[in-house]
Amino acid sequence: MGAIMVSNKSTDSDCCGHDDGHSHGGEFSLKQEIIPVVVSMILFVLGLIFYEPLHNTPFSIGEYLVFIPAYLISGWSVLITAGRNILRGKIFDENFLMTIATLGALAIHEIPEAVAVMLFFQVGELFQSFSLSRSRRSIKSLLEVRPNSANLKVNGEVKQVSPESVKVGDVIIVKPGEKIPLDGDITQGASQVDTSALTGESVPRVVKPGETVLAGMINKSGVLTVQVTKLFADSSISKILDLVENASSKKAATEKFITRFAQYYTPVVVFLSLAVAIIPPLFVPGATSEQWVYRALVLLVISCPCGLVISIPLGYFGGVGGAAKRGILVKGSTFLDTLTNVETVVFDKTGTLTQGVFNVTQIVPKNSFSEAELLTLAAKVESQSNHPVAKSILSAYGNVDTSDVEDYQEIPGHGIQARVGNQIIIAGNDRLLHRENIEHDICSLNGTVVHLAVDGVYAGRIIIADQLKDDAVEAIRKLRNVGVEKIVMLTGDNQAVAQNIAQQLNLDDFEAELLPEDKVEAIERYLSQVGKNKKVVFVGDGINDAPVIARADVGMAMGALGSDAAIETADVVLMTDAPSKVAEAIQVSKKTHKIVWQNIILAMAVKGLFIVLGIFGIATLWEAVFADVGVALLAILNAGRVLRVN
Repeated sequence: MGAIMVSNKSTDSDCCGHDDGHSHGGEFSLKQEIIPVVVSMILFVLGLIFYEPLHNTPFSIGEYLVFIPAYLISGWSVLITAGRNILRGKIFDENFLMTIATLGALAIHEIPEAVAVMLFFQVGELFQSFSLSRSRRSIKSLLEVRPNSANLKVNGEVKQVSPESVKVGDVIIVKPGEKIPLDGDITQGASQVDTSALTGESVPRVVKPGETVLAGMINKSGVLTVQVTKLFADSSISKILDLVENASSKKAATEKFITRFAQYYTPVVVFLSLAVAIIPPLFVPGATSEQWVYRALVLLVISCPCGLVISIPLGYFGGVGGAAKRGILVKGSTFLDTLTNVETVVFDKTGTLTQGVFNVTQIVPKNSFSEAELLTLAAKVESQSNHPVAKSILSAYGNVDTSDVEDYQEIPGHGIQARVGNQIIIAGNDRLLHRENIEHDICSLNGTVVHLAVDGVYAGRIIIADQLKDDAVEAIRKLRNVGVEKIVMLTGDNQAVAQNIAQQLNLDDFEAELLPEDKVEAIERYLSQVGKNKKVVFVGDGINDAPVIARADVGMAMGALGSDAAIETADVVLMTDAPSKVAEAIQVSKKTHKIVWQNIILAMAVKGLFIVLGIFGIATLWEAVFADVGVALLAILNAGRVLRVN
């Protein structure tokens, strides 16, 4: 997870220049970081004790012997970073502001204030690093599901190997308490698996032979024999790690704005401070250079933008992490921003709103074919398909002999054609029959219907029923509650089935019998209909949904059972396959956006107030330090709340 923070920090280094080793590029060690702060604080306190008697001696050796070491210990990293950045041409950053302010304080013999600026700045940095480290660990703990080894079964023997070395088709053994190292199908054994790391669901799931398990799940009870279906690099957990670790590459508009703002803000502050130091002594009667230089130094310290620049990415980082805890993988903070303005949510039907678990409910043979013949032909032609409808037919038939199946061809949006023996068989929807000019007795039926034809003669139909997901109704209700104005369903299924589902869910609109290209046209229409700055979300799971997912403002894919193409294309992946997670994603985004803007307003207001107080001589360097460090800490602590979205 460090990759996220490293990426964010490096992006913002133009403003803050944090190359000081405060754990931004590695693991944070409180003991290691606190030692120089404590030493500096002891020296600082000793200096304050002996300072008053020496105050009338402008160049007391004792004073410098105590304060200068404290200054160098607490401020060395700032001084070095400022010098390095100046050589690189990056002058206007926080380190530069701190260096100029403290050296100026030393020059006018405000030595305790100079040390205090560096010391309290380092205290603030310590708390900031600690907060960043906690946030990083919080997200990292979600991803510490990477399996370290796999029990590979070869010639009856089991040996421990690296998951990366296991090939597709190999057999692995997963013992109770172990992490499942690779995606695969269970061939022997039954158990309960903990899926919380992938899905956010705390209730264990029962698995048995024939079911799929994913890398990162934890085997809770029985021994499982699993045949590997994907290489480790292609496994679910590898993709999750990649998605979350690279999430920061897609920065939100607010982040980009703050980064650009700081690039202009910092030089303006420097030149304003220079003006405050030079102009009043020239034109204001009684004004002294020392007095106005001091005020300029106060202005420099107060104006440091780092708390603001750090807390914004941290807020979005927390939003990504808060969503990940709930089994919602957001591929970049820009999508968190987009989700705050959702007006229309468009759902696919099968596998998204419905379970995608079909059961054969009726077999209707025609033209002298029997039910057994019809089911056999359907099973043979559907044997190569992974579609839920195909799986339901195969489940109803049992083991099927595919030795005589040739020339298999999938017709997107229509069905399948194959040669079985000497016969050409087609199986698909009503559109396929019309396309092939095959006469049939009925077009509109309730339920999902697979029509079959043999050598151009209608052979009958198989009716298959699907059910709504358990949380489908709740998902629609939650979306209404979070302010979504229009909820729509797009499906390739027939009109009667689509209408039935839409009525059950009380949807605003639906469109049925759509080909993949029709879905893209439909999403284009909804994009053109939404209000200014409003957004459209599409939620799907199948390979045919990938183009629509890509076209929507935010594309969401079902991650547990969804196709690889849909997951790769999506901006947000729902690991539980639960449609109710769509509303949760919107809730997380809105809270993240709210907290980010709270930080911006807080920082601007406090800094603006103290800048005015500093110019008029009301605020001292001490108050400037507390204002800067205090704002940074408050912003960082506030940003951490995103991880705890309820």
